[in-house]
Order: sequence, then C-alpha cells, then structure tokens
Amino acid sequence: MEKFIIEGGVPLSGEITPSGNKNAALPLLAACLLTEEPVTLHNVPQIRDVLDMRRMLESLGVEVADLGNRTWRLTARNVRGADLDPDLSRRIRASILLAGPMTARAGGIKLPPPGGDVIGRRRVDTHIWALRHMGAEVSYDRSFEFTAVHGLKGADILLDEASVTGTENAVMAASLARGTVILRNAASEPHVQELCHLLNTLGAKIDGIGSNTLHIEGVERLHGGEFTIGADYLEVVSFIGAAVMTRGSVRIRNAGAHYLGMVRIVFNRLGVDWQTEGEDIFVPADQRLEVEPDLGNAIPEIKTNIWPAFPTDLMSIAIAVATQSRGSVLFHDWMYPSRMFFTDKLVSMGAQIVLCDPHRCIVTGPARLFGEKVESPDIRAGMTLVLAALAAQGTSTIRNINQVDRGYENVDGKLRSIGARIERQKEQ
Repeated sequence: MEKFIIEGGVPLSGEITPSGNKNAALPLLAACLLTEEPVTLHNVPQIRDVLDMRRMLESLGVEVADLGNRTWRLTARNVRGADLDPDLSRRIRASILLAGPMTARAGGIKLPPPGGDVIGRRRVDTHIWALRHMGAEVSYDRSFEFTAVHGLKGADILLDEASVTGTENAVMAASLARGTVILRNAASEPHVQELCHLLNTLGAKIDGIGSNTLHIEGVERLHGGEFTIGADYLEVVSFIGAAVMTRGSVRIRNAGAHYLGMVRIVFNRLGVDWQTEGEDIFVPADQRLEVEPDLGNAIPEIKTNIWPAFPTDLMSIAIAVATQSRGSVLFHDWMYPSRMFFTDKLVSMGAQIVLCDPHRCIVTGPARLFGEKVESPDIRAGMTLVLAALAAQGTSTIRNINQVDRGYENVDGKLRSIGARIERQKEQ
C-alpha cells in the first residue's frame, strides 16, 4: 500500500498533458475480441484498471504486444471462453464489457460478478435486457453465463436506462448480429462515441453516433485497424480544479475541449472559467470564485444527469471547487447512493458541507482548508482529496491511493511537473 504526502498552499503553474480516456480504453480493449485481425490502440493509459483488463483479455487468448509510447497491438486470433479469475473480475466494473463481444464472437462467456468503486448499487440489468433482445440466453447463479449458440439477431431495443456500459456491450454485440439493431435511449458519452468510431474503423456499420438512437447494421466479420484514444475529460477537469483551488494558472494540452460544454456551464456557476485555444485549455489564476444564485437569489442546484448533462464522475470535483467559491450551492447526485459519503473527509479539512441525505449536500464557501490525514474511498473522491490537500494549509496524508491509481496515470508526477509538492510513499 502507498500514500500521498502533500504540502498544500502552493499555486500551480505550467503545462500538463492528460492521459488517454480510461473509460474509453476499457471498452476499446474489449472490442478487440470482435476480430481475429490485429487492432492497434494508441494513447492507452497505463493505469491499474487498464492493466487488469489486459490480464483478463490475455486469459481469453488475446495476444497483447506493447509497442512502446503507450501503443498496444491486440490480436484475438483464437479466443476461448476460459474461466476468468473472480478476484480480478471483482477489481473493476469493466469486466462486464466482455459479455457483448464474447457472446457475439465466441457464442458466450461465463463471468463472475463485476466490481469497481463502492458508490452504491450498479445494476447490470440493462446489459442482460439488450443481449436477450438479440437472442442471447443469460443465467445467473453466483456468476453470469451468456450464451448464443445460434448467434445474435437484429432487434429494435429500448434500453430501460441510458447505461454507458450497457450501451457499449449492446453496440459491440450488435456489430456482428444478423440484421439491424436499433438501440434507443442509448448513452452518448465521449467514450461511447469513441467505441462506435473504433468499430466503424474495423468495418462495423453504426449510424447516429453522438445521439441517443443508434442504428447498427450487423456484418459477418470485422477486420483489423488502428485508433487513437482521446484525452480523459475527467482528468482534464481534475486539473482545472487543481489550478483553480490553488489559485494557479495552468495550460492543459490536447484537452478535448469540445466535450466540456456542460462542464463549463456548471463551473461558470461556481465562478470558474477558462480559455479554449484549439484543443488546449488555459486556466488563468484570476478566477471570480463566486456562486451564481438562481433567480430571486435562490440557492442554485447542480445536478448530475446523462450526457450531455453534467456527469456523475465529476460531482466530487465540483464539490471541492465549491468549497472555495463564495456562496452556497446544493449538489444532487441521484445516480449513486454513496457518492456523497466522502464529504466528511472534506469537512475534517475545514470545508463547510451539510450532508442532507445520501444523494444531496449543501456547500458553503469559501472555506479555509487545513492539512489532514484521510483515506481515499474511490477513484473520483480520492482525486478530490488530492485537490483539497493541494489547496490546504499544512501537510496532508492521503492513504489507499491505489484507488486513485485505478483512474489516473502518474498523477503525482504530472502534478509535480506544474509545481505541486506531492510525494508518494510506502505505508509503514
């Protein structure tokens, strides 16, 4: 186990480049199962979740060659429905993404229950709903078994929720189905769009990319190809938060700024803005940092919703930024019942936060933060604690940083490059 030791109160300054989108990399890696020809992926983030996915793919017979410079070549010439390591499967939520491509390509797979962050129940019913509509049989007895002895077929499917991974599984499976799949109420996050673009590069026929209705005309086979994973917009916004909370000025290179429209609207309400220069983002030091009230001077509400609305994975970062903005704001995340349970750690550092219920909290700022010893409960909350520690007076210790490492590649090294005083140490 490792921990971060952070000396706060130092304004960040300089240039930083985010890694590839973890939430795109995981389904893109799974999609390589759909073809026997080599698929080359560039800008693969070197983080624990991605490395765990690689190990699962290799156990299914995929050959993975590391070509250097974050480029992998994956060849799924001979895939097999091997028993996956249940401990490995429970470490990441993305293990469920193997269901769609393996059912389509190999006729099925047996999967242990997926794991991931402890932020509340994360249902897989949507995955099962979509695959059953395409003709798969699904059973559960302490593990999932997906089978499609006669292959998958076209269908008109209305998803019961706009599940990101459910959409991704359905799109991958539909790519090799007989006939046309119409997928309604589909998720449209940037990583869903990237998966669709990769599949089309490999010979799939997907229309409606970026919308909530996808038309997938199944093909007999996919071929090999090459694709570059885009910037992780969650990491980009984390660096924006780090600059703002330390009163620093930071340029974020190749930031994928076109995906941040709603994020910018929400951060504007907290008194934060940035300059967009091509694909770069420049965050100036002179931020207003004042909450914009609703009409009648009412306390505003920042609420998560499906893309292109404000994403749940950025809720904790926005809460941290709000601790430094003058005024009060209500945060509401209806998606996960445990998302807010990290706020007590910010309170211990001096933040003024009232936890209303598992889904809502009120933040009043600006609050003077102080160094504290805290533990990271999940990826996003862990990064939020890093941001709070960078802004705090004194020294903070953040334990259980393996959670942060699951989603952020070399985050301490990147932050040091722009002036942060952060060190990684082994636990005694």
